[in-house]
Amino acid sequence: MSQTLFSLAIGVGSKNTQGSWLEVFYPMPLLSPSEKLVAAITEIVDYKGGNTCVELDSTTCHALEESFVNLGEDALAKMMLSLEESDQPRVITFLETDDTLNSTPEAYLKLHLLSHRLVKPHGVNLQGIFPLLPNVAWTNEGAIDLAELPERQLKARSEGRHLSVDSVDKFPKMTDYVVPTGVRIADAARVRLGAYVGEGTTIMHEGFINFNAGTEGKSMIEGRISAGIMIGEGSDLGGGCSTMGTLSGGNDIVVSLGENCLIGANAGINIPLGDRCTIEAGLYLTAGSKVNVLDDQKNVVETVKASQLSGQSDLLFRRNSMTGGIECLTNKSAIALNEELHAHN
Repeated sequence: MSQTLFSLAIGVGSKNTQGSWLEVFYPMPLLSPSEKLVAAITEIVDYKGGNTCVELDSTTCHALEESFVNLGEDALAKMMLSLEESDQPRVITFLETDDTLNSTPEAYLKLHLLSHRLVKPHGVNLQGIFPLLPNVAWTNEGAIDLAELPERQLKARSEGRHLSVDSVDKFPKMTDYVVPTGVRIADAARVRLGAYVGEGTTIMHEGFINFNAGTEGKSMIEGRISAGIMIGEGSDLGGGCSTMGTLSGGNDIVVSLGENCLIGANAGINIPLGDRCTIEAGLYLTAGSKVNVLDDQKNVVETVKASQLSGQSDLLFRRNSMTGGIECLTNKSAIALNEELHAHN
């Protein structure tokens, strides 16, 4: 069977006592796998097409390992050797198309594709993801169904162990699944699986990156990158600043920030901006904010809604300390990140 796939991955996960998936870890997700590889896998697991997931037993894992060895896929073969000996639920997920999600393993595969930098934010269909991500307790013993947590806590205590609950959420932290190359993350709990963290990015303790959002490359993140937002190369998000995503009141506007921009401490944006833009500290620029546009003599040329300046480059937004009005003028100086700080990630 010759089959073209959008993506496939083999993983290991955890279920609750009712047999429902809680999460899946995919060490090596594949985007547009070769037809030769797909054909070899299909022969073993009897894949019939479509978007689906198939649970694997040890015998099937061994057969896949041998097939990968014959194909010269050494990394995949080594992965299968580890999974062959596992007593945890194992699964292979096929995505023939980038269609609406149908299962928890499918949802986790797409989140992995983002964090492995195989696709960029807005580059994969995540429609229907929230109902497929169970709200679970993320603990030092893995994902635990909330209904089963009290029993697990009691069992741990009775055996002299401490079960630590790090969070109760739909999304786990990215670094429990993917650690991208060339990044610094001061507080791993503040980056969700499904974040796209570009090589050279530094995320300080107060920085946060949601799923389906991220950075293009060398950037300093000390503020919040909300879902759906992409930050361009060389940009700096100051301490406590915010970017408003489509899940937090941004409506259908896709907010993004271009290259070499600066959002000052405790500032924020609700509109997309181009390259070399600056938002002064403390200024939150929403789409409906009234902005006085200044000429090179600092005279007001016109007053517009901030949304009318969307996507433009070389703009400096500030608040007039005398009148309180928001002003916009051409920004002639790009923000230069500390090269030494980012050169050794």
